[in-house]
Amino acid sequence: MAQTLSVQVAALLFDSDGVLVDSHEKGIGAWRDICSQYALPFDEVVEILAGVRPEDTLRRYVSGPQLAEAVDRLEALEIAASTDTPPIPGALELVASLPLERYAFVTSASKALAVARWREAGFAPPPIVITAEDVSYGKPHPEPFLAGIERLGVEPQRCLVFEDSPSGGEAAKAAGATVVAVGGAEWSFEPAARVADLRAVSARETSDGIEVRLR
Repeated sequence: MAQTLSVQVAALLFDSDGVLVDSHEKGIGAWRDICSQYALPFDEVVEILAGVRPEDTLRRYVSGPQLAEAVDRLEALEIAASTDTPPIPGALELVASLPLERYAFVTSASKALAVARWREAGFAPPPIVITAEDVSYGKPHPEPFLAGIERLGVEPQRCLVFEDSPSGGEAAKAAGATVVAVGGAEWSFEPAARVADLRAVSARETSDGIEVRLR
């Protein structure tokens, strides 16, 4: 799946679930429990939740005080299930090779859940982290990536984003960044490149930013 790409950028932005941490199975288990508790159509929900803030997904089916209750319950279930969350292959090594001021994590998860998963997978959160609580609109809206790019202090066109979900890919594209797809999900557009995981990616700091290579 890896494609050859060499690009000079000012900064990198990483989605978390499916790009940095392998949380899919544990997350699906929590969603299955929530769907059972609130009589939601699990097969339908599981098709639309990838890359989207949990609150935005649940809002399609739950309203009023029950929505906040469901969001809190889901977060508690996912945090409880985050034990032993593994990193995506190559993710720890790639992130460790980057200067702290040159990258950000941009996730649709809450901060509490994201930090729990990062801790279990071996990541120290960088100075710039954008989570569900930090934006008014979640992916596929570009606001999460635009927020990260603004805090990095660079131009969108000089940013490289790693995403695994169609909604995240659309958000990154709309923000004006170059996008690399991680994994094999079908997107509505063709990304700059695709990789199976981050073992295919290397980066080094240069006088003009970060040189990133896919091999």
